[in-house]
Amino acid sequence: MDKEEELLIKRAQRGNLQAFESLVQRYDAKIMRLIFNMLNDVEDTRDIYQEVFIKVFKSLKKFSFQSEFYTWLYRIAINTCINFRKQRISHQYDSLDEILEGNDRNWRIYQDIESRNPENYVLNLELSFKIQQAIDQLSKKQKAVLVLRHYHGYKLSEIAEIMGSSEGTIKNYLFRAVQKMKKSLEEYHHI
Repeated sequence: MDKEEELLIKRAQRGNLQAFESLVQRYDAKIMRLIFNMLNDVEDTRDIYQEVFIKVFKSLKKFSFQSEFYTWLYRIAINTCINFRKQRISHQYDSLDEILEGNDRNWRIYQDIESRNPENYVLNLELSFKIQQAIDQLSKKQKAVLVLRHYHGYKLSEIAEIMGSSEGTIKNYLFRAVQKMKKSLEEYHHI
């Protein structure tokens, strides 16, 4: 943690709203992306993003500088997502038309529209949907580890710190997640 961040945290702990806003600005895009990767829904992401920073604001005085601030912040975000997913009723899509009619969940594959290749677009849409279904079938902790490692590029030691687990446990979660993903996507292995 750099000195500037430490000063911002200490000011925010004393109630300085500008310091808190500066902290939020440092991490808002990363936290938003993390939440989206965990929940795969734009509206839920916005709601949980707000909830995370409300929790951070309310508990900032408890931050004791025994870990990196981002580690503490990510732990709050991941735990909030896990708790939300426990409460959420899963919704399955009945048709490809429903997905195409404005579901933000698959926003990453819309790049093929620019190439004007409908066949690639449909194949990528289907594959993206299947990958997301496979990720959604992982346990909450497996999904968190997979997202932090492959979507956010964190090292296993950093993930262990964020999740409050041993590195061996994190390796186990990642291994099992990858195995489940491979099994779920066997039919697409040749692509």
